Amino acid sequence: MAGVQLDGRAVRAGAEPEAVPLGRADVPEMLELVGLTRPGPFLDRTVELGTYLGIRHEGRLVAMAGERMRPAGWSEISAVCTHPDHLGRGLAGRLVRAVAAAARERGDSPFLHAAASTTGAIRLYGAMGFTLRRSPVFLGLRTT
Repeated sequence: MAGVQLDGRAVRAGAEPEAVPLGRADVPEMLELVGLTRPGPFLDRTVELGTYLGIRHEGRLVAMAGERMRPAGWSEISAVCTHPDHLGRGLAGRLVRAVAAAARERGDSPFLHAAASTTGAIRLYGAMGFTLRRSPVFLGLRTT
């Protein structure tokens, strides 16, 4: 699958007061949200790879974003998703900025990957200050 890798060093990062940390106890809700939105690979232990933040509405998880890979000096923002009933409120952007802020506090630069076909998300990331770094091809492998 064709993809893009976006550099987030120019993103205006900042804390998000509505964001709550997500952990093991939140995994069932996180998997449900991922199942609805398909942001990319996210399994039941992905939450252990880095900090994940969410926004709740009436107690229900409606948006989330977090960190997956952390190569030296960098932090990959991943699992950016918003429940379809809550789109258009800027929730994902607010969470991306909060995750980017946490990465910067550690001295890391944020980056992310997206499928090239998700042009709306890529436009949103560009408006936030992400810039194209490269265009990789994603391959999925599973061992049995």
